[in-house]
Amino acid sequence: MSFRTLLLGAVSTLALAGLAHAETLTIATVNNGDMVRMQKLAEDFTKKNPDIQLEWVTLEENVLRQRVTTDIATKGGQYDVMTIGTYEVPIWAKQGWLLPLDGLASDYDADDLLPAIKDAVSYEGKLYASPFYGESAMVMYRKDLAEKAGVTIPEKPTWDQIAEAAKKMTDKSTETYGICLRGKAGWGENMALLTAMANSFGARWFDEKWTPQFDQPEWKKALTFYTDLMKEAGPAGASSNGFNENLALFQTGKCGIWIDATVAASFVTNPKESKVADQVGFALFPTGGVENHGNWLWAWNLGIPAGTQKAEAAQKFVSWATDKAYTELVASKEGWANVPPGTRKSLYANPEYEKAAPFAKITLQAMNAADTSKPTVKPVPYTGGQFVAVPEFQGIGTAVGQQFSAALAGSIKVDQALQSAQQLTTREMTKGGYIK
Repeated sequence: MSFRTLLLGAVSTLALAGLAHAETLTIATVNNGDMVRMQKLAEDFTKKNPDIQLEWVTLEENVLRQRVTTDIATKGGQYDVMTIGTYEVPIWAKQGWLLPLDGLASDYDADDLLPAIKDAVSYEGKLYASPFYGESAMVMYRKDLAEKAGVTIPEKPTWDQIAEAAKKMTDKSTETYGICLRGKAGWGENMALLTAMANSFGARWFDEKWTPQFDQPEWKKALTFYTDLMKEAGPAGASSNGFNENLALFQTGKCGIWIDATVAASFVTNPKESKVADQVGFALFPTGGVENHGNWLWAWNLGIPAGTQKAEAAQKFVSWATDKAYTELVASKEGWANVPPGTRKSLYANPEYEKAAPFAKITLQAMNAADTSKPTVKPVPYTGGQFVAVPEFQGIGTAVGQQFSAALAGSIKVDQALQSAQQLTTREMTKGGYIK
């Protein structure tokens, strides 16, 4: 046997051994566009880290939340990296369910994170998740349909102005609906929109003594307004529509106004994905008679469960997916308008991004307008914005969301939905020891 043959054999053996010792990270993520793009670009990570392989579990939002919550609470160890929201991070960090991110790469630059987002993913001064993209909520609308209908949507609209415009932009004979709003039940689906909307009408989930407030006039006004408007100017089957369903309606030209997460702006203005890309205008989240623009503030983040056996490799991946170099990678492949928004100060100081993204200024304005420490105009014992930052909210929010989705579908009346919401929330908060 020649020396060359022996050498090749040894190299092959070492290569096989390397593969055998390669770690596989299992990553649970939501099926939103930015995360799907991350998977397509992940070859950049595996080339730089040939000893780490990636396995993706991509799920619809409600299913993702259910699976990762069950896994982390039971220390199941099924996932090494989880896509989680700003709601979960401080609660799970306090429980000891997440690892602090103290092993991120030296060029990660945590000081570059937008302060509100950094605070939302920290606990006791430590980072427990890394923001992948951040968002507030805003109005996205068809300028051509508004002009045709003879309506103007101001930069700071009221809900009444939105309703008037939506009704005039509706033409059901051509399947053109004036407005698309979330109706799919879930604490992070319809209740994100409806909590922010109720805040903008002056409502609150609880008073200072944790008594639920669904029996108060502000909630009735908000929910009645929502169901009436959707019935008159919304699409059929709206009670099944969440973020992705409404995005599809808007991109295919079937929706005049869409009020949802600011992250959608790059999708609706992308000519490769949207038929109406050159006709989109933007405005702040509407107000309903009080000076509150919904206070929606959210980030999808990458966190590492305490049960993982692969913490070092997981931190390498989290660093790669959320640092400034990843932003530049997306820009080089997809253009600056499509980079993950809402997490870093440097992005909004970048003239290339500002030039490519007509929505950059108003996105930052919307995020800066949010004050999750004071989510409502009336005093409350909680923080949150479009959610209530207590562990019980995940269950209560979804149960209330089911009632409100049923009201939207017309299977129950608004009064009945509010009464049920009041009863079930009172029961759970009493059980949790909040109400004495």
